[in-house]
Amino acid sequence: MYCKELKQRLIKQSVSRVLRILKVGEQLGFTSCIQSCLEYLEAVPWVGEEEEERVVSSVLRLESEGIRVRPVLKRVSSDISKTPKDTLSHILELVLKSKEEKGRREMKSVVLKLLRESNSLRSSSDSSDLCNETLVSSCRNSLDSLLSLFRQAAKPIDSREPVVKMMAIEADNLLWLLDILADRQAADEFAITWANQQELASLHTRLPIVSRHHVSMITARLFVGIGRGELLPSKDTRHLLLKTWLEPLINDYSWLQHGCRSFDRKVVEEGIGRTILTLPLEDQQSILLSWLGSFLKSGDNCPNLQRAFEVWWRRTFIRPYVESEVLQPPNNTMTTKVEE
Repeated sequence: MYCKELKQRLIKQSVSRVLRILKVGEQLGFTSCIQSCLEYLEAVPWVGEEEEERVVSSVLRLESEGIRVRPVLKRVSSDISKTPKDTLSHILELVLKSKEEKGRREMKSVVLKLLRESNSLRSSSDSSDLCNETLVSSCRNSLDSLLSLFRQAAKPIDSREPVVKMMAIEADNLLWLLDILADRQAADEFAITWANQQELASLHTRLPIVSRHHVSMITARLFVGIGRGELLPSKDTRHLLLKTWLEPLINDYSWLQHGCRSFDRKVVEEGIGRTILTLPLEDQQSILLSWLGSFLKSGDNCPNLQRAFEVWWRRTFIRPYVESEVLQPPNNTMTTKVEE
């Protein structure tokens, strides 16, 4: 406490011990001790979230007493006026525009994990809305880029390879953004936008399957999300999504099963079936009868929607008769007895 070069004496001491010394110095009113401890804490790394919270809480207590602690707190808070929305937008832009596959894949995983952590801790709806707006804006930009690439690929050109590679990247970007939005319970607008991509769906049929199948992963993810209740688009959107994208998904199904490691056939088929079963019975019938024709031609190269077909069958052919029997009035034996 009384040494002149306390900061040097603190070298190689643990953060926990320095915090204890700081507390004693505070209680005894040793200004030089407090200052040396703060200089130490400003320079030394804090390892782990728990240790960081202990340092911050100790320093904030001193700030309330009028002691200058900003150099220490600058490590965890910024005076820069730039909003978190701008920072997030910049991060997303860097990740989405990266052409280095390994780095892009790893950072997508990291950002997705960190956003999930922030979801569980968020308390401000305003900050959440700002984040969602940024994500939706990124989706629009990626979708515009994907559509432009599809238009380019549909033209007679000497080599499609560079364009096809960029199409795969943009489709992967959209799939990643959709995962984030689904986690944040904010994917309904994405579903509306995707359901209305008639031009993209039309171009999809004109390209080789090897060039286009990445797009069907987006459709599959939406059906899985709807089937799990992760997003709740309107009836019209669900119907339009099936009308626009189910057939392209069926056409790519064989390739998806054998060419995409992340494709889970059972999960996707359950999602498609459940999505169909959310529609009015007449729409269920139209879609499932169309699927039946495809399934009887292609077998395993077509989604197996038998479970959904069975549910629709029971709703159409069994349920009406069960309900009519329940509603039918029983024989009135008392009336018969009186008449006799």
